Amino acid sequence: MNRRQLLKSAGALAAGASLLPFLKTNAWAQSGSTAVVLIGNTINSLDIHRPGTNRPSYQVAVNVYDRLVTFGTKKLADGSLAYDYDKVQPELAESWSFSPDRKSITFKIKANAAFWDGTPVTADDVKWSFDRALALGGFPKVQMGAGGFVEPGQFVVVDAKTFRVDLKRPSKLALPNLGVPVAVIINSKVAKANATAADPWAAEYLHRNPAGSGAFRVERWDAGQQLIYVRNDKWAGGPLPGVQRVIIREVPATATRRALVERGDAHLSFQIPNKDAQELAAAKKVKVVGSPIDNCLYVACLNQNFEPFRDPKVRQAVAFAIPYEQIFRQAAYGRGVKMWGAKSAKPATAAWPQPFPYDTDLKKAKALLDQTKYKDGFEVPLSYDLGEADWGEPAALLIQESLGKIGIKVTLDKVPGANWRTVALVEKKLPFLLENFGGWLNTPCYYFYWAYIKGNLFNASNYDDATVKQLVEETLHMEKSDKAYDGKIRQMIQKAFDDLPRIPLWQPTLESAMTPKLQGYEFWFHRQVDARKYRLA
Repeated sequence: MNRRQLLKSAGALAAGASLLPFLKTNAWAQSGSTAVVLIGNTINSLDIHRPGTNRPSYQVAVNVYDRLVTFGTKKLADGSLAYDYDKVQPELAESWSFSPDRKSITFKIKANAAFWDGTPVTADDVKWSFDRALALGGFPKVQMGAGGFVEPGQFVVVDAKTFRVDLKRPSKLALPNLGVPVAVIINSKVAKANATAADPWAAEYLHRNPAGSGAFRVERWDAGQQLIYVRNDKWAGGPLPGVQRVIIREVPATATRRALVERGDAHLSFQIPNKDAQELAAAKKVKVVGSPIDNCLYVACLNQNFEPFRDPKVRQAVAFAIPYEQIFRQAAYGRGVKMWGAKSAKPATAAWPQPFPYDTDLKKAKALLDQTKYKDGFEVPLSYDLGEADWGEPAALLIQESLGKIGIKVTLDKVPGANWRTVALVEKKLPFLLENFGGWLNTPCYYFYWAYIKGNLFNASNYDDATVKQLVEETLHMEKSDKAYDGKIRQMIQKAFDDLPRIPLWQPTLESAMTPKLQGYEFWFHRQVDARKYRLA
């Protein structure tokens, strides 16, 4: 038996074993009122504010809690649906208004907005929830800060149904930032009743017991296996979901997820590998939707703490040595948006992301390297996250091979997914790595804030440039309509072109496979399941 046959046999055995728990789930899938959704990773908490909550858990905040505002829907070129960042719409707030200087936003909360226990949603609940996001720290605090919300004193209860946010300065990010998953509104009375002196924000209670007003309640959570949502028939945040129940099943094996959705034993396999997306789309047994992820890039990061990468000509040599088209075919399976080969060395527009002016040219790469003290090459480890090996491994192998042709010896460093965030993003000590980041707030300056500013989480390259820092500070809160905005964004993108701390490979798509029965699937920037518009035909 060769290696391919062995892997195929092992995958079949794993799939067979994993199908056993689905006997009851399959019955639900045929019921007409329950949507069965498959995910590949583990939900570790029901509380997005709790320290240690992982990204897969953010879907709970989306489906179970409400925010003051949400986003509209738009139809993409292929007919699929996606959120519309440019259309902020009411969720718990029925209306809002800006002060003349745009440094305050006042929200009127819907009169019929109520938590699951029937308690009215009040401005006190909004303030307590926002205070909590800041107090518990970590990512929620940083995300709130992106909208200009940094101190509890900015959150003001005007009356029971009127809430105001005071800003230190006007910001285009303030209102949309209240529509992201962390800006949830929690039933503060329930939370306070279950708080303790050691846990004043009820993190332990809300970890397993959500207290929201959202479209769904949590009926059951079996950690590491499944999460079951049941519809809240008194939801005031929007039109009632078209299904009464949603079963989220955690199925790590991609082969199993594929088999279940092809057989109709699940309605949706969420965020599938590009290889499966390509093959399933060709087979046409199920519908495959691939949505470009706004403000997101898969990149090769060159850490400027690694001495050879401090030389801009070395970074440019690497950029011209990367086999972009091969990576796109073999790692992305042709699904996504190409981010290389721009004809001009200057930004075409102020849009982000956009193709960089680099393509595979080994002669040019070697000529650039020959102009440096590393003309005889050097050695460097290339790290990737084993949790994203479906694209990381083939991309790393192709980069290793191609850079070897100009004398750069690349060794591969496979980092376990559990350690990746710490070593790659927190400690920032990997010399050369494959990484991806997508900003929730869809503006170029927001992406640059996270990925190009020294010390910020996603700047794994340790890039530090005073001009870029100044441009980010000037544009982050600037309105897009400001006459200076486009020009400053172009300057920022030009610096990214020239300095190359991050070399884009491609803009990814989020791929999902679904049976014809499932309607209402919509792509969201947070890249999590949003079941609120699902219905079964």
